Amino acid sequence: MILAAHIYYFVIFFLSSVLVSGLITPVVKNIALKLQIIDIPDKIRKFHTKPTPLLGGTAIFSSFFIILGILIYNSSVVWTHNYILPKYIIGIFLGGLILIIGGFLDDKYKLKYWQQLIFPCLAALIILMSGIDINFITNPLGGVYRLDNYKFEIFRWNEIPFYIVPLADILIFCWLLGIMYTTKLLDGVDGLVSGLGFVGGFIIFLLSIFPPVNQVGTAMLAIIFSGVCLGFFIFNFPPAKIFLGEGGSLFLGFILGVLSIIAGGKIATTVLILGLPIMDVVWIIIKRKIIDRSSLTKPDRKHLHFKLLDRGLTPRQVVMFFLFCSFVFGISALFLKTYGKLIAFIILLIIMFLTVYIIHKKTSFYK
Repeated sequence: MILAAHIYYFVIFFLSSVLVSGLITPVVKNIALKLQIIDIPDKIRKFHTKPTPLLGGTAIFSSFFIILGILIYNSSVVWTHNYILPKYIIGIFLGGLILIIGGFLDDKYKLKYWQQLIFPCLAALIILMSGIDINFITNPLGGVYRLDNYKFEIFRWNEIPFYIVPLADILIFCWLLGIMYTTKLLDGVDGLVSGLGFVGGFIIFLLSIFPPVNQVGTAMLAIIFSGVCLGFFIFNFPPAKIFLGEGGSLFLGFILGVLSIIAGGKIATTVLILGLPIMDVVWIIIKRKIIDRSSLTKPDRKHLHFKLLDRGLTPRQVVMFFLFCSFVFGISALFLKTYGKLIAFIILLIIMFLTVYIIHKKTSFYK
């Protein structure tokens, strides 16, 4: 079980994360303004009243690794039970840095779609090279499916082995890309993605501190991430003073995806946290490719958050609606087990799908 001393650390580092993020965000905002990396409103998909600085992801990235660096330097709590290895931290840092660099280039120079795709793919590959993996998938009907039956060592660095696990690597690569593009596509309303980062990080923290997970290191990473998202959310909540930008929206999905893997392969929990957005993205893909036969990369106003705005909700109400759904679905994952969890998960997916469908239908989705 988690000790009282750990709870003290969690509170201190959470509050420190909020503070550092709150201090760094205005600095990044001023830098973005000086570099003229700003988002211009168009009254079609962008409703802000004046040009707003981007690069918010840089503030979150910097705050996260500053606090994490302080933690590593002053405490061994991250390495408890070896759930968080040094190579994992290096992989997360390098993958996140790639996303932030790519986001900066896109925010500044408006990269083409295929150029944007390079950076998330590289980030996912770096995670695979760092050794973060899933060894098995639990069968809700009993037993597990092993993914590491075929495992190949490719090289060693300082006596640390690096492996290729084909089945697990394919799953992780697709999962990370999927979750990154979910948060990227969701970033259409001020504060929505950063708010979900806060909720998602907090839910994974709760999941990590209780049995059977009981991982202090994962819990610490999650609570730091939740804190830096909250510190940024204060400036990103409608009307936003700064936007996440391309790198920020991808980075938040990247960290949530990685945390879900490290926390014992709790992908289902993260799917529940982002259930409504994921179903919305799936619906939009079906709409664009099967019904309209149009490009997946063409921006439009068909997403659920836009439809809610069209129904008369304010941006703040839309954000709070999504955060409430994510919190409720995420908390439910803490109490669901095996077969019962599968049944409840299916029911939640049906409810989410019907919610998305009905709202889209009522807002003239097919027009």
